[in-house]
Amino acid sequence: MPHVLFWQQLLPELHHESATLQSQLRAAIVGAILNGTLRQGVRLPSSRELASMLKVARNTVVLTLEQLVFDGYLIARPRSGYFVAVREDATPKLDPPPSKRTGQDTPNWSERLLDTVRGGKWLHKIADWQRYLYPFVYGQFDPNFFPVTEWRECSRLALSVGQIHDWASDAVAQDDAMLVEQLICRVLPRRGIAARPEQILLTVGAQQALFLLAEALLAPGTAIGFEEPGYMDARNIFLHRQAQIVPAKLDDQGMLPEADLTTCDYVYCTPSHQCPSGLTMTTARRMELLQIAEQHDQVIIEDDYDAETQYQGLPLPALKAIDRNDRVIYVGSMSKLISPGLRIGYIVADVQVITALRSLRRLMIRHPSSNNQRTLALFIAQGYYDKLILRTRQTLAERAQRLSDALATYWPDIEFARPGGGSVIWARLPVNIDGRRLATAALKESVLIENGDPFFYRDDQDGRYIRFGFSSIEIERIEPGIRILEHLAQGLVSSL
Repeated sequence: MPHVLFWQQLLPELHHESATLQSQLRAAIVGAILNGTLRQGVRLPSSRELASMLKVARNTVVLTLEQLVFDGYLIARPRSGYFVAVREDATPKLDPPPSKRTGQDTPNWSERLLDTVRGGKWLHKIADWQRYLYPFVYGQFDPNFFPVTEWRECSRLALSVGQIHDWASDAVAQDDAMLVEQLICRVLPRRGIAARPEQILLTVGAQQALFLLAEALLAPGTAIGFEEPGYMDARNIFLHRQAQIVPAKLDDQGMLPEADLTTCDYVYCTPSHQCPSGLTMTTARRMELLQIAEQHDQVIIEDDYDAETQYQGLPLPALKAIDRNDRVIYVGSMSKLISPGLRIGYIVADVQVITALRSLRRLMIRHPSSNNQRTLALFIAQGYYDKLILRTRQTLAERAQRLSDALATYWPDIEFARPGGGSVIWARLPVNIDGRRLATAALKESVLIENGDPFFYRDDQDGRYIRFGFSSIEIERIEPGIRILEHLAQGLVSSL
């Protein structure tokens, strides 16, 4: 038997807060077998020895080894122990590809690749944001929000024999009927929207919904009104189609219906919680935009951004709810509230629009993951979605209050509005402070903020805007994070 040091190096330290101990041990042994580290006929240490090395219960090891015997990775010999089994389907070893190709036949990719987005701005997202102590970022996963127990239960229900028969087949271009029904009965009524199944299309998040709409509706040169500042990913999607962006400024009621807006074929807006400011569009402004759309034969694309997280007062009905002439295409997302990684969104629109989008989606992905659709349908049907909304609202309200108080106390010369919903505060910095420089300096102090420049199509207001997200930061870290930022801002002013 190889030296015990070999096994200590081969087998990882098992983490109790990660996947189950059995699954971690199984993955380590299987990986070693498949990559050739453990060759056929090699004897494993006894279950008692493995348990001692890994500091886990012997029963955990025994159950894992017995399952690997059942699956054909190991064989058990009475009074001898466990051995690596002979496998005919072993993965062949391949020589690694050369690190650098020098041949003349290599394609010239710089000439072949088409331009994606011309003139677009992008918000840089920090991939390892979790390692920062003060992550004032928007849209990231907060494990304190995620309903682990409830989602696991619905995943288990979705894997029952009867449920699998429903979702495991290739649905081609169709959506999960149960999820569509739950949207119609439980989700859309919250926004005041009545819809039929043929008016709904499921998408891989709101992002794909916007991409599909751009592909189906925007020819090169099509004029589309767009909030300034606004959601840069939506703007870049429209620019990808070579649409003509017509910026529309904001006031305290929402998107301003300026004269240029009347020349547009389409208008994109985020009325529930405007991106990036978090502003809620007033009822009067919504009615005004609908009237302009009717007068000038426009279509409004409503991105119902963070609509479920209103924690002061009642949320206003969606634009789609008060639209009487089918001029509003509604885009919603289930990922914002439950988890960004869920990637399930939807579109509510005229039947002709949905039919065209369904064909287009089929060319791209056929349909979103069916098992996730069914799990989400069960999650809503069991009442867990409503429970999550209430808990999320309460938590966000507490964080919004703490952040607002911290800004008012420690940074009195910054301009911002206390939010009544959503999970961001959009703030204007004092004169002589550039948000881009502040964001860069803050990284060194383990503080993450989002500078406002990418949200502007034309004028970035001299870099004086930043966005504070508070959906992913622990409440006790908010105040010290703001104190650090204010100190950094004073340092930037004094260095001028």
